[in-house]
Amino acid sequence: MKIDLTETNSSKINAALVQARRDIGTPAIGMVLTLVIVTDEENAYDALKSANDASREHPSRIVVVIKRVSRSPRSRQGARLDAEVRVGTDSGTGETVVLRLHGELVDHAQSVVLPLLLPDAPVVVWWPEGAPQDLAGDPLGALGQRRITDTYSVENPIEALGSRAEAYAPGDTDLSWTRITPWRSMLAAALDQQTHSVASATVEGEDDNPSCELLAMWLADRLQVPVKRTSSAGPGLTAVRLETEGGAIVLDRADGALATLCMPGQPDRAVALKRRDTAELLAEELRRLDPDNTYESSLRFGVAKLTASSQPAPAEAEASKPVPAEAEAEAEAPAAKPTPAKPAKKAAAK
Repeated sequence: MKIDLTETNSSKINAALVQARRDIGTPAIGMVLTLVIVTDEENAYDALKSANDASREHPSRIVVVIKRVSRSPRSRQGARLDAEVRVGTDSGTGETVVLRLHGELVDHAQSVVLPLLLPDAPVVVWWPEGAPQDLAGDPLGALGQRRITDTYSVENPIEALGSRAEAYAPGDTDLSWTRITPWRSMLAAALDQQTHSVASATVEGEDDNPSCELLAMWLADRLQVPVKRTSSAGPGLTAVRLETEGGAIVLDRADGALATLCMPGQPDRAVALKRRDTAELLAEELRRLDPDNTYESSLRFGVAKLTASSQPAPAEAEASKPVPAEAEAEAEAPAAKPTPAKPAKKAAAK
């Protein structure tokens, strides 16, 4: 069931939700959380579809915030709120409210969303793309116990990881981290079967892939060994190699679906390691609402190590200092030839 509301407010939206539940014969719907999606018109459909699929595992009230920023100065002055209420088969297993904010209301989205949150239920805020740098400091992000981003959608993922580490707050997470959960589980299970310690590691995958970078950060943080990052044609993360005294542990996935696990003293085995869609990733993140300390540790450790490695060594920094113009001119000018001393005159004879 769908109800369209034009030039409305939060009170009328709540009344429409109650009326819609009565009309479909379900006055009470068991929902476990509120999922706030902050997106634009272009990506709203895909984000809402993924959220509806995830709601089959986590029944929730989905609030989609679409900020309609107009280029016309005249249209920015008038604040207007349009809404679309969906209940029943049109909204997965919960309720959906699509909010379109116009004019000055764009800067006060939290005041519209706050009355629509489920009482005494956790709040999760998700930015499919275009996330702010400081998630917890954002007015909408401050409403949530968990804040989900996806650095895979930004232009420079490595730089975005640095921003996430700098402004990290408990409750932040990223779908690029969620994508490597099966890899981390498989590698941890493989290491449990080995008695030899790991000396070094290699992570192979596409260039500028944030999941590959996060996996390398996790290995370096957990194992405290040097981790080498190599490039491949993909798709995504393709292989991980752990060097031990007893031999190499290799997890290789060339086709994005089926991987091969090679361990010393054991036959090679095929393991299912397919690439998951956004709905599966979102459903995994909604299973836990406590801070992810492993993600925080790996992110901070890896970004700090990358920053340290990018800085020049003291000798290189000294050599790279600009030379003053006077010193440069003196260095380039030819050295003056020494003037030979004149022989002393003989004393006159008496």
